[in-house]
Amino acid sequence: MSRILLGVWVAGLGLVLSGVEVRVVQGQTVTHVGNLTGNAAAGKDDYRRYCVGCHGPAGDGNGENAQWIDPKPRDFTAAVFKCRSTPTGTLPTDEDLYESVSRGFVTTNMPPWFALTRQTRVDLVAYIKTLSPKWRTQGPGTPITIPAETPATPESMLHGRELFQKMECWKCHGAAGHGDGPSASTLTDSKDNPIRPYNFTTGSRFKCGETNRDLYRVFMTGLDGTPMPSFADQIKPADAWDLVHFLRTLQPLPTHEAAVWQAWLPAHAAQLKPLGPVEGQ
Repeated sequence: MSRILLGVWVAGLGLVLSGVEVRVVQGQTVTHVGNLTGNAAAGKDDYRRYCVGCHGPAGDGNGENAQWIDPKPRDFTAAVFKCRSTPTGTLPTDEDLYESVSRGFVTTNMPPWFALTRQTRVDLVAYIKTLSPKWRTQGPGTPITIPAETPATPESMLHGRELFQKMECWKCHGAAGHGDGPSASTLTDSKDNPIRPYNFTTGSRFKCGETNRDLYRVFMTGLDGTPMPSFADQIKPADAWDLVHFLRTLQPLPTHEAAVWQAWLPAHAAQLKPLGPVEGQ
């Protein structure tokens, strides 16, 4: 056994950090984000200072504040994460967790933690990975490939609108994207807690980011632990971009997509069929 940087002990195929064993995966014993190396021992102290009130001492989402929080804090012991660059059902990358800690989650009590140093956030990621046994035996999934975005034309948005209807996105998100579809009140997460569909008309942020690429990624990876599935096996990349472009038109923002749509709509609005339930079905 040999002692290495910051009290990390490496022994055979495992290491011990403050009594928590984490296996070496492909020779790596710590978290890496960019040129930074995370240390779980340091992250444990930061977790107790910033995170334990909601996520709990064991990381199971049962902190003393959890009873007043809706939606409930993430249960790190289950290692099920919404925002990932990896396929549904797989673990996220270190970068995915780092981005989640940094960005926070809109419409929840999880704030952005940009006020913490980058090193502190990387250390927190390292400690979070000690809270579930999944990290001892599994590596992260392979990040999906995001192709170049297709042009945001009226045709793209119209096709995205058709897909929104065909794939019955309106059942959860509502015909106008208000998150008030007929199934909205029945939805629960993987722990049977009620969960609300995203309301596209409330602002600029999506749960997993704010760019078109972030929204594309959600379609193709899904939000694990929620009713939002991955559509990677159901739609082609160009279809996903068309959905992105249409959903951008539902937001109250001066986006490029909104400008293109508003310029096209007055002369063509009468041609559009209503979204939502089809009469007689």
